[in-house]
Parts: sequence; structure tokens; C-alpha cells
Amino acid sequence: MERPTPAAPKIHAYPATDRSRWLSLAQDYAALTKPRVTQLAVFCAVIGMFLATPTLPDWQIVIAATIGIWLLAAAAFAVNCVIEQQVDAKMARTRARPLVRGALTITQALVFSALLGALGMACLYWWVNPLTMWLTLATFVGYALIYTLLLKPRTPQNIVIGGLSGAMPPALGWAAVTNAVPAQAWVLVLIIFVWTPPHFWALALYRQKEYEQSGLPMLPVTHSPELTRFHVWLYTVVLVATTLLPFVIKMSGWLYLVSAVLLGAGFLYYAWQVYRHYSDGVAKRTFYFSILYLALLFSALLIDHYLVR
Repeated sequence: MERPTPAAPKIHAYPATDRSRWLSLAQDYAALTKPRVTQLAVFCAVIGMFLATPTLPDWQIVIAATIGIWLLAAAAFAVNCVIEQQVDAKMARTRARPLVRGALTITQALVFSALLGALGMACLYWWVNPLTMWLTLATFVGYALIYTLLLKPRTPQNIVIGGLSGAMPPALGWAAVTNAVPAQAWVLVLIIFVWTPPHFWALALYRQKEYEQSGLPMLPVTHSPELTRFHVWLYTVVLVATTLLPFVIKMSGWLYLVSAVLLGAGFLYYAWQVYRHYSDGVAKRTFYFSILYLALLFSALLIDHYLVR
């Protein structure tokens, strides 16, 4: 008599639909942190870390500070999504965000932000230094509350006044390595501060109708596109002059100076096109070039710091 063949052991696994659901949930939480903007902020902070010392900084400090700053920046953007939920629902580029779609609740977003913020503060306090933690926390409050809650819905100068919080990452990185924020760090902050208006106003110009629907008092809506285009040009001129300061104060050498001049010429060209030969396509190209401009400018500063001087 033949023995029955033993049944194969059952392998317990989540159905594909469950895996997809968890993946989708993770993507929604990640979207709250605005990854692209967070990456640019962390990049500027890391540049500040490496410029703060003539030699390579302690890698443990770099890693801990990067993680801590990223966590607090991500927490700030999550709060921003909560505050601007109704505004995001009125704009094409933001209406697919998780809170607008109902994929996440406000409670979930706030708990997520609180966890990220607490982890970031602990990381910076225990493994970096208290100064960096307090400066990063102040930046969190400046962006998530003062800028998003108070300035952005009330004044067309929101980008200018609130730009300081977005300009702080190099100072945070510098503080992480040296436990101080000298004049050189504030020069980097000033560059990003002056860069912010032409960067965001280029976006506001080709998204003007969306901002009108949202009710946010952006400059093209409250005043006129023509005035905004002039301000893009004006601030770009000021920006190019500001980017010469690292060379003037002997923070950098000739490689950075040449790079700053060439990149500045490119930005001036785009800004002039926005001012005198406007089209939505020109404004969009200017917006994207401004991101590349800042990344290349800071990269040139870093290369000059280590390889040339």
C-alpha cells in the first residue's frame, strides 16, 4: 500500500495587494517630507560642514548631523503639508499630495512629523552638539510656523521675509562641525537668502493662475507679472554680486570666482529673458536653472576649498 505523499509546507506571505498597500502608504508618508526640497536643504548643510574646516570633518559628525538635519527638515515639510492642505487642493501641482487625496489624515501627518522631529532633535543633541539642535529647531519653527502659517498667506513679500529659514542649512552644517557660526557661514546663508526670491518668483510667474485660485498673495497676483519680472531681474543682479563675497573675504580662491562669474552670467541671461522676453516656458527654464545654479555654485566652492587653495 502506497503511503500518501506529504503535503508541501504552507508558506505564509502577504498577498500582493497587501504589499502594494504598505508600499503605497510608505510612499505617501515619504511625500509629506517633500524629498526633492529636503535633499537640496541637506546638500547645502553638508557643504557647510565641509567648508567649516580646512581638513576633512569627522565622518561620525557628518553622518549624525546629516541625519538629524534631514529628520527635522522632513518634519517641517510635513507640518507645512498639514497647514496648506486646503491651499494644495486648489493647485494642480499639489492636489495629488497625500492629505489632499485623503490617503493620510491630519493626525497621522502630525504624529509622523512629531516622531521625525523628536528623533532629529535627539540625534543632533546627543551626537552632534546642542547649538546645532537649537538652530535647526529654530529653522523648523521659522519655516513650518512663522513662514507657512503667518507670512505666506498674508504678504506678497512672504518669499523674501521667510527666505531666512530656508537659507539656514549651511549655518547648521557649519555649527555641527565647529560648534560655532562665524561670518563665513552667514555669507553662505546670505547667498541662499538672496537666491530664494528669483527662484520662487520664476515659479510663481508660470503658475500665476494656480496661485490666484489658491488665494495666496504671491507677488504676480497682488501686484503684476511685470513688476514680478523686474524683481526677478533685480534680485538676480544682487545675487550675482553677493556670490562674489566668498572671494572678497578670502574664503575662496580663483576657481570659485571664475565659476561664480560664469554661473552668474547664465542666471542673468535667464533673468533678463524673464524680464524682457517673457513666456511661461522661459520662466519654467529659469526656475529649473536656478536649482542647478545653486548646486553648481556650492560645488565649486567646495572644490575650490579642498583642491585649489
